[in-house]
Amino acid sequence: MIDLHSHFLHGVDDGAQTLDEALALARAAVEDGIRVSVLTPHIHPGRYENHHAGLLPRFEIFRQALAQAGLPLEIRLAGEVRIGIESLELLLAGEVPFLGTVDGYRIMLLEFPHQTLPVGSQQFVDKLLQMKIRPLIAHPERNKAIMMHPERLVPFLESGCWLQLTAGSITGRFGAASSRVANLILRNNWAHVIATDAHNLQHRPPLLQEGFKAAAALVGEGMAWKMVSERPAEILGLNNA
Repeated sequence: MIDLHSHFLHGVDDGAQTLDEALALARAAVEDGIRVSVLTPHIHPGRYENHHAGLLPRFEIFRQALAQAGLPLEIRLAGEVRIGIESLELLLAGEVPFLGTVDGYRIMLLEFPHQTLPVGSQQFVDKLLQMKIRPLIAHPERNKAIMMHPERLVPFLESGCWLQLTAGSITGRFGAASSRVANLILRNNWAHVIATDAHNLQHRPPLLQEGFKAAAALVGEGMAWKMVSERPAEILGLNNA
């Protein structure tokens, strides 16, 4: 399996704080059957001042530590980009790492605030698409506005956005409301990928297998496998999943 959304990179956001914590998360991911983890630290100007050039040295440290520990986990670097004009400025400066490229569009993990859909969100998305950047919207099922009105996702889907569900939302780890919306998104065939959004072992572990199984019970094993392996592999440019 391939996990497109994780916060293993240590000391840069609210995920792993130390290299030891990062290695423990990687070990848990391997035990769960994950063979590739994309590290997606928050890129949130004003809160987490991360950018591509600044993240690369720490990514290399972690990559070397994985090799020294003998952990068979391939890692990639991307970012979870908070919607906002400041993030657009980072994009224009070439300081946002992307997940990959599909059909000429760079794929970017885009995060909305947890409580709302900001005014101007559709215009922001349209601007990205004009720039040949396809937003992969992170965990929409955990957004309070979407929990109340899931149909608010439709314009983003019609524009060309993809959706990333959190594995734990499908299984109920984030509560009944997010589970209900995650299941609705799956049944409507709106989800493109499932990922862990892992932050720590205690409350946000890298468990993708259980999300795959729960999704398979709703939409079938073949479709669930596309969301945890085949589509992530296409985004990353991997030949096999």
